[in-house]
Amino acid sequence: MSSNKFKPLKQEKTVISIRLDVDTLKTIDELSANTDISRNEFIVQCIDYALKNYNKD
Repeated sequence: MSSNKFKPLKQEKTVISIRLDVDTLKTIDELSANTDISRNEFIVQCIDYALKNYNKD
């Protein structure tokens, strides 16, 4: 039996406001609908991906 115990963590989050081009928002809405996730979660995942793959050179 595994000794690993599940410990749910609550990550601190904050609400922000951003301004997007209308066409960018349409694309985000289409892609989030196609992947069956919320607009917010789609944007968060895109930002996470961009930050993890950012090349500082």
